[in-house]
Amino acid sequence: MTVTIPLSEYIGLKQSVYESTKALNELQVLVKSLQEEIRLLKNGRNSNTSSTPPSQDYKGSKQKSLREPSTREPGGQKGHEGTNLKMVAIADQIIEYRPEFCQLCGQKLDISEANLEVRKQEMDIPVIAPKVIEYQSYSCNCKSCGYLTRSQLPEHLHANIQYGPQISALIGYFSVRQYLPYNRIAEMMGDVFNAPLSQGTVDNILQRLSLKATSVYEQIKLKVEQSDVIGGDETGIKINGKKGWLFTFQTKTLNFLTVSFSRGFDTIQSSFKNGFPTSVYVTDCWAAQLKTQAKAHQICLAHLQRELNNFIDSFSCSWSKQLKELFNQTLEFKRQLQPNEYYENQKVKTFERQLDLLLKTNPDDKNKKVKAFIKRLNKNRNSIFTFLYYHNVPPDNNASEQSVRNAKVKMKVSNQFKTLEGAKRFAILRSVVDTTIKNSQNVLNAFFNLSYYSAE
Repeated sequence: MTVTIPLSEYIGLKQSVYESTKALNELQVLVKSLQEEIRLLKNGRNSNTSSTPPSQDYKGSKQKSLREPSTREPGGQKGHEGTNLKMVAIADQIIEYRPEFCQLCGQKLDISEANLEVRKQEMDIPVIAPKVIEYQSYSCNCKSCGYLTRSQLPEHLHANIQYGPQISALIGYFSVRQYLPYNRIAEMMGDVFNAPLSQGTVDNILQRLSLKATSVYEQIKLKVEQSDVIGGDETGIKINGKKGWLFTFQTKTLNFLTVSFSRGFDTIQSSFKNGFPTSVYVTDCWAAQLKTQAKAHQICLAHLQRELNNFIDSFSCSWSKQLKELFNQTLEFKRQLQPNEYYENQKVKTFERQLDLLLKTNPDDKNKKVKAFIKRLNKNRNSIFTFLYYHNVPPDNNASEQSVRNAKVKMKVSNQFKTLEGAKRFAILRSVVDTTIKNSQNVLNAFFNLSYYSAE
């Protein structure tokens, strides 16, 4: 039996089948997309550690602080002495308001008999203008022999007019301490200090400052090399559109920075040929750092704890919870140790045995990330609890991370270094600045001393 379908209905039915097929295809694409998203969430793409790139990190919530919650209320604590702007004993200028006429009857008053009732002060900065010092050389004929003698001007005067050491110090301070780019330094010098100068002048002054700071820079390097404990780290910077690296080698009182296009071991070796044979070297797990010769290594427990937090949040890994608890116990024990308690301590031996047991245990979690983490810890087993044997060795690399953070701020403000030479100048001058800060000295005075020395 043949059924005849009107042409209009046939076209409508065909259109309906086409739309259904199209919708099915779109659903299949959506399902594949969601499956891929689930796979990525399981394997991880959210970076929560400074040492792990996003492509190798794990899923999980926003990074959590390793600090325990405080029991204190927010804000100023009870008994804390507040500070405010205080009046000075002797003001630079006094403006008196003495009554001249009686407010009741209008009779003229004897202002010499007025009594002081109220004092109020206002602090302000006067309009800043550069002070121009003129140096004049004279000559004079000797009445005895007739010889013409000319007085000599200071050797630092090379041009008819030039900038003095205080302006040079300010430029160094604005560039390296406050991270300002050249154009904003030139703008500030003109707008605020009424001392207009070009970006080329800014560059020339910074070049002279870095040359004068080189001897101090080398002394910092030598003292770092001789220190008992050294922290090391590196961070990426941009140099004329290319990827560069800023390395730090720091102690409690010193900071030595260097710049290279290589992140490898060759950069460390070029600065410290023999490594640190008499020092404990505190770093993260970067291979180039761990390859460096040292009396002992300490890898950063803060990095390891952040990874353990990721394992716990992402995989509910019980093994990670045990290791994290062991690390927390050692950190608390470190805080309580006295300088004379670091040798042959039975509690430390117990920690060592517990760590060995955990590293030999096969965790229930089969995740490859956890397996790789355990393998890395076994490879660097002797560098995990070094801080329990030395009073002045920290358990983390936080101080080194803080040291290289300044370069990140510089990149945020100035975007990049135009030349490798400019980046090296920053490393030299920033080494002086950081060392000055660590020794509780005034940064601007340090730049003035460099500028004044260059003027002699």
